Amino acid sequence: MPPEWAPHTRTWMAWPSSGYLLGDEPEEARTTWAAVAHAVLEFEPVTMVVDPVALPDAQRHLDPRVELVQAQLDDAWMRDIGPTFVLDDDGVLGAVDWVFNGWGAQAWASWGHDAKIAATVAGHAGATLISSPLVNEGGGIHVDGAGTVLITRTVQLDGGRNPDWDEAKVEAELARTIGAERVIWLERGLTRDYDEFGTRGHVDIVATFAAPGTVLVHRQDDPAHPDFEVTRGIAEQLRNADLMVIDVPAPRATHDEHGPVDYSYINHTLVNGGVILCGFGEEEADTRAAQIMAEAYPGRRVVVVDARPLFARGGGIHCITQQQPEAA
Repeated sequence: MPPEWAPHTRTWMAWPSSGYLLGDEPEEARTTWAAVAHAVLEFEPVTMVVDPVALPDAQRHLDPRVELVQAQLDDAWMRDIGPTFVLDDDGVLGAVDWVFNGWGAQAWASWGHDAKIAATVAGHAGATLISSPLVNEGGGIHVDGAGTVLITRTVQLDGGRNPDWDEAKVEAELARTIGAERVIWLERGLTRDYDEFGTRGHVDIVATFAAPGTVLVHRQDDPAHPDFEVTRGIAEQLRNADLMVIDVPAPRATHDEHGPVDYSYINHTLVNGGVILCGFGEEEADTRAAQIMAEAYPGRRVVVVDARPLFARGGGIHCITQQQPEAA
């Protein structure tokens, strides 16, 4: 699996069309998904999977340059429902089709359509499909492109996902599918991610590689927030794994009506020549995070998109995007 900073052919997304993603403010969801798509479009092509019932809405909101592919959808978290793209030694494109079961068979989730999206995307991309028996999502892994992958024990070893798997079996499957040579098991994710509508610990809101040997790590600085201790433990574990840790402080907002928030700048996506960064309406904190990203990814232009409507629905910018690496 190439690192996310490797050259892309395009970014894949999925259009919100029903349920809690639209919620009481459907226009807010549509305009936010469109804002991310248009930010990415400044740097590389975007292909959007759209449920046929929502095609008129997508066409109304999206730049005509966004390619639309029709397929039935349950949700719109392309990072999780789409394939994980890989390249073989000759640079031929492959697409890993993990088993998707609604983030561990969550009681509120439906996934009959979403479980087929990875194969649909792979077909449109012209990629060789690599089927995996591992229940996994793209938001549950981060790689450095040099053989190291970050995962969390509460995702890949989740009883709702892979009840009969142990560490060795997971590591062997990650080696087979994405070429993992070193697996770093983080103990857990952020606190909010364990609420009813969370993923039970996706790594892509906690830590990500900026280069081989270097990780960007979410840091919560409010001692009253439960992630104050969680994020310090994660950073310590990664330093003990001989990685250079770059702290990325959280914005000042710590709670909403549901409890402690998981607002994180880690959930950004990389594009050709750019970084699409979550913003949280705090000029000082957003600017500081953008400066950190500009230094961590030299030569890339940072574009900030207000991600609060995404986080209110359970994810961020990384969660709704999936990069397709450039093949030979």
